Amino acid sequence: MTDEASLRRRDAPDHATDGPHDVPPDPTSGGPEPARASVPLTAPRDGTPRPVESADALAEVVARMAAGSGPVAVDAERASGYRYTQRAYLIQLRREGAGTVLIDPMPLEDLRTLDAALADTEWVLHAASQDLACLAELGMKPRRLFDTELAARLAGFERVGLAALTEQLLGYSLEKHHSAADWSTRPLPESWLTYAALDVELLTDLRDLLAEELERQGKAEWAAEEFAALVASADRPPRTRPDPWRRTSGIHRVRGARAQSRVRALWYARDGVAARRDSAPGRVLPDSAIIAAAELDPKDERTLLSLPGFGGRSVRRLARVWLDALDAARALPDAELPVNQPVEGPPPPHRWAERDPIAAARLQRCRQVVIATAESHTLPPENLISPDFIRRLAWSPPAEITPQTVADTLQNLGARAWQVGLIAEDLAKVLPEAPPAID
Repeated sequence: MTDEASLRRRDAPDHATDGPHDVPPDPTSGGPEPARASVPLTAPRDGTPRPVESADALAEVVARMAAGSGPVAVDAERASGYRYTQRAYLIQLRREGAGTVLIDPMPLEDLRTLDAALADTEWVLHAASQDLACLAELGMKPRRLFDTELAARLAGFERVGLAALTEQLLGYSLEKHHSAADWSTRPLPESWLTYAALDVELLTDLRDLLAEELERQGKAEWAAEEFAALVASADRPPRTRPDPWRRTSGIHRVRGARAQSRVRALWYARDGVAARRDSAPGRVLPDSAIIAAAELDPKDERTLLSLPGFGGRSVRRLARVWLDALDAARALPDAELPVNQPVEGPPPPHRWAERDPIAAARLQRCRQVVIATAESHTLPPENLISPDFIRRLAWSPPAEITPQTVADTLQNLGARAWQVGLIAEDLAKVLPEAPPAID
């Protein structure tokens, strides 16, 4: 991206006298010499704090955070891939004048007192949509936020991970080797706590640089709309998917309603075990094992355990659970077998050409508008407008196609005002079927 030259890295003289940080070099000084390596960030400037685990300690943190100034950096660590739920197992915060705080929410009832102390404060998160739900479970919901990942996308950065942005803009490199750790582990190792504290160490610095860049590009209002939408959805319960078992990896290989009923039975049997154990379903029984059993329909333990994915000791101990599920599927009357539910909205795009060639051509024209507009504003197309909105518009355009009716359709689907303003008029031009060429 050509707009980033002024933001690649900056000196941070305040860090040089405020803890263990070295000052990163400025690659823009010294003429055409290549930029030197970034400075590894290995320890928080104030040291690694111990996790808050008691109500009294939490009350002290609340007072500190309330007395701080400026935005508060917030992060949460879950145990995705290990646990059944998406609850938070560690909360990290940093605020000017309050320092860095780590909170273990497991022994605490909730964090509502902390939420109240930060009610008037802007929260800075990276990839906020990943953390807002688990924070809401603890009684924490931002009233204002700044998402550094989303801001970087809107500003046109190609690499928007926290480590990549920290290195590119601030000159520090972050290790991310604990990102997929089991954060439900207790006690948490010291190295994990340091990693967690570093995730919020420079988050407000990133926020300031990205806010400047968005302002420079004229995108600050766009970002404000996106951030407001995140705040509005912060405590909204996740949408429940109908027939979640249909998302089993490899299900496309399973042919026929009877075989699909076996996938369904095994999926729900596994889900019940996973919920009771608070374990990620894939650790109870992999999807590949469900598919193998659905295809072969084993009727005894020996055959079942010979299938791929059923060899582990914990899986073998549950053999009777899996066989009972298969027996139940086998006993279902035909009327209770799975049927394909009508899909809400347009069909998958790869089927448009055969089902409605005119709509397929319309979708292609709309996509070209999206791509061209996104490129002209240095935006990822998916951040300019949701691909699902474009599909729905192309499949069922308004009866009268005008910029206003297209704008109304997009807004009703959930598009933000800035998105509609950028794209509605050009979409209205390409939605009508092109007249036949005159020889």
